[in-house]
Amino acid sequence: MIEAAMRAGQLPVLVSLGRHDLELAKAAVDAGAFGLKFHLNAWHRASGTTFGSFAEERGFIEALAKLGTPMLVMSGQETQPSLAELEALADYGVEGWNIYLKHVQPQLLQSRLKPILALDSDSGAADIAAIRAIPGAMVEASIGRFAEYGQPLNDADLARFAEIVTQAGRPVIAPSQKRFTAGDMAGLKAAGIGAVLLGVVVTGLEPEGLRRAVAPIVEAAGRLG
Repeated sequence: MIEAAMRAGQLPVLVSLGRHDLELAKAAVDAGAFGLKFHLNAWHRASGTTFGSFAEERGFIEALAKLGTPMLVMSGQETQPSLAELEALADYGVEGWNIYLKHVQPQLLQSRLKPILALDSDSGAADIAAIRAIPGAMVEASIGRFAEYGQPLNDADLARFAEIVTQAGRPVIAPSQKRFTAGDMAGLKAAGIGAVLLGVVVTGLEPEGLRRAVAPIVEAAGRLG
């Protein structure tokens, strides 16, 4: 559903959950988020949250699946789920896994889940070519430097996004390492971005704050789709 919406020219707004809290997820759905991303096997630097293994997080995943919203998983860093765990995630309705290119392990590419490979601040044409070589892979343009997290989106950021879109020739998701606002949606759409992924820099970690931040962005993106 997420990829189809991107290819149809919509600008779906996805929310990356800064902690595994069902009320936080419900707030995102209430605010109109098209889809949700949760995490496994990772320390999330922006939120300071540590996420456990599939077995440890399974109860939350089951609850999240009941919301009926499209889901993605940040599947890990050095540790990744087994193929059996990936297939269980697909059974729950998870559409794709999303990690940095350097963390890809063979079983990920054998699963039913869609690959969404993240670039980093040092990525260049070789990394984009490596993603293009993976059948069906999409791109997350996670190119911001941590020191710049939370700063306003600027023209240089939009130009870099547009360059990545041209080089990738695949759907590209832009994560909110910069503090995306409703007013940024037109520029992101014009740059060719297929979806925006709102993380803790925009949403914060509390349900009401998330709801207030996400709703106007969803409304602005919807006008462009």
